[in-house]
Amino acid sequence: MVSKFSPEIQAKWTGDAKIPAPQFNRQAAKPEAAADAEDEFDPFADDGDDADAAAAAEALKKKGEEAKAKKKKAAPVAKSLIIWEVKPWGEDTDLQVLADKILGIEMDGLYWKTEWKKEPIAYGVFKIVIGATVEDEKVSTDLVQEKIEEFEDEVQSVDIVAFNKL
Repeated sequence: MVSKFSPEIQAKWTGDAKIPAPQFNRQAAKPEAAADAEDEFDPFADDGDDADAAAAAEALKKKGEEAKAKKKKAAPVAKSLIIWEVKPWGEDTDLQVLADKILGIEMDGLYWKTEWKKEPIAYGVFKIVIGATVEDEKVSTDLVQEKIEEFEDEVQSVDIVAFNKL
C-alpha cells in the first residue's frame, strides 16, 4: 500500500505520525451553522405548551374511568355441580319423605335439582342420587353433607359421586 504513494509524499513522513482517533460525533464534523440550527431543537425541552399538558391530563382521566368501569363489572361467580348418593338404613325408609327433607335444606348459594333418582343397592335397599349447584364462596360441600347426615334415623351415609366446576 505504501508503494502507491509518490516518493515526494513518502519523504514528508517523519515516522512520528499520530493516527487521529475516529470521530463518532457527527455534529462536530458539520459546519457550525448547521450545528447551531441543530441545537435549536431540543425534544426534551419544556416548551410550555399547555395543550400537551391538557391532553395528557385528559388521557390520564380517561384511563382512570376505564379502570373504574372494569372494576364495576362483576367477576363470574364460581359454581360447582355436585351429585350426592344418600344411602338409607334399610328398605323400610321412605325415600320420598327423605328426598323431600333433603330438598328442604336451604342455604344461600345452594340450588337443588328438582329431580332425584332411586337406584338399587342390594336386597331391596335403594339409594337416593340427588344433585345441586353451589356457589363455591358461599357454600361448603362438607356443610351440606353434614346437614343431610343430621337425618340420623333415615340416613346411613352420604357420598359425593361427582363434583364438577361450572
